[in-house]
Amino acid sequence: MPVSSERNGAEDGRTRVVDYIAQHLVRRGVRHVFGVDGANIEDFYDAAHSCPDLTAVVAKHEFSAAAMADAYSRAGAGLGVVVATSGGGALNTVPGLGESLAGRVPVLALIGQPSTTSDGGGSFQDTSGVNGALPGEALFAAVSVFCERVLTAVDITTALPRAMSAATSLGGPAVLLLPKDIQKTVVDAAGVDTVEDAHRTVGNLTALVQLLRTTDGPVTIIAGDQVARDDARAELEALRAVLQANVATSPDAKDVAPRALGVVGVMGHPAVAAALADSALCLVVGTRLPLMARGGLDATLGSIPIASIGAGVPYLPSAHVESHDLRTSLSRLAAALADGSVSRAPALHRSQSELTPPTHAGVGVRYREAMRVLDEQLPHEVDITVDAGNIGAAAIHWLPARHDGRFLVALGMGGMGYSFGAGIGMTLARGRRTIVIAGDGSFFMHGMEIHTALHYRLPVTFVLFDNHAHAMCVTREQLFYGDRYSYNRFGPSRLGAGLSAMFPALPSVDVTYIGELGVAIKAALDADGPSVVSVECSADEIPPFTAFLNSGEN
Repeated sequence: MPVSSERNGAEDGRTRVVDYIAQHLVRRGVRHVFGVDGANIEDFYDAAHSCPDLTAVVAKHEFSAAAMADAYSRAGAGLGVVVATSGGGALNTVPGLGESLAGRVPVLALIGQPSTTSDGGGSFQDTSGVNGALPGEALFAAVSVFCERVLTAVDITTALPRAMSAATSLGGPAVLLLPKDIQKTVVDAAGVDTVEDAHRTVGNLTALVQLLRTTDGPVTIIAGDQVARDDARAELEALRAVLQANVATSPDAKDVAPRALGVVGVMGHPAVAAALADSALCLVVGTRLPLMARGGLDATLGSIPIASIGAGVPYLPSAHVESHDLRTSLSRLAAALADGSVSRAPALHRSQSELTPPTHAGVGVRYREAMRVLDEQLPHEVDITVDAGNIGAAAIHWLPARHDGRFLVALGMGGMGYSFGAGIGMTLARGRRTIVIAGDGSFFMHGMEIHTALHYRLPVTFVLFDNHAHAMCVTREQLFYGDRYSYNRFGPSRLGAGLSAMFPALPSVDVTYIGELGVAIKAALDADGPSVVSVECSADEIPPFTAFLNSGEN
């Protein structure tokens, strides 16, 4: 097989490996890839430039590029693809891929490496694992469902389809490590463009149908983010109606059930706990019930039977049915139960209730008041992505999802700054305005992706809550360490004015009291392209987070 660094047309079936990758991605429906360029991935960017149906979005940081790919996938646009060069660029993707692994989000990572001819020879950024070099394959295998280092050009024709299939069928990141010399090699790809259709398992529902038919008493459904990924909202509502059940959602699934009692877990709503206490069975749909989604409910959930349907087995004991296609499974389940054989008293009607943090009298805008203004101003057709921290807890608890929009939060790893890249990926996936809600701590980590949104003229409104701190850490210092010190407060900043000075084309303002917020949000939503509203608030306000409201336990 000839080896060359020259571009070859695909007419005779011979093409560079990177051109094959770009063309195969397009044939599989991929329209955007996200990354940061560099010497050992630049050939792929050259190939992307020559592929008219593929847009390469360049981020400021590889973690944010991974977040873009993750949100692109979560938003339903298909497989998210992150592209990074070798060395530090490659390593920067690891926390983002860890988030996708924890959330079972299909993502493909294309990671450049130095040429194979330099393996083990002390080359710059060597991650071959040879002769004491950092073992890249072992590293990335730990944060993926599939990892392969491509060592010959022809291997790409099978490795790439297998990687994409693994990501979509198993749910999680798939990684291809691509040495630079292999990327430039010409491969005879005629007739070998294999497409492996992902097998979407739908388990046998017989036992679950029987269990639901014989349950004597109300059922409460806890719905997770797989409902959104599988686009099974209508099927979930049909099942709810048949069972006459209450529905609650995990924090990362606020948008899947418009009739929900609220969110479960550490940022959850008291009505959910009350409904579960009155239930004869809890049906878990599309979530494994991690700690963030079940915090405070272990005793209640331990006292009633749990049934589950979804891609992953819950962390609590349950009668589980595997399903990687909830649209099909929930539709079949509702149909099987709709024949009149289910007869039980409906669940008690309950209204959503709220946690009540201590009153805070300090300076700055209160979290609850800010969320009320956002709820009034945000239209139904916008999407929302929320970052970690005190402000994330406030938004998850108090800000309703839009009726026609997504509400995205990634709590698997809870990486601060995720929302900045995620907002960009969400916008490109769905072609509509996205609202990013983040604190100043997250901004200082990855907020320069605002410039990426400005560069691509994307309709993203960044609402930054500036409390001059890593406020969740400040809260923990106060509650659990007697407020004896603080390592986690920052000096004051004016993020709105600062960003406006840095980027004159960016509409960016500071808000210091609640009366200004509605006007500022309305103007930001009317902007052509990105916009920023920075809200002055207080690090000393306690958010609606049950661990802080019951601080007797650390």
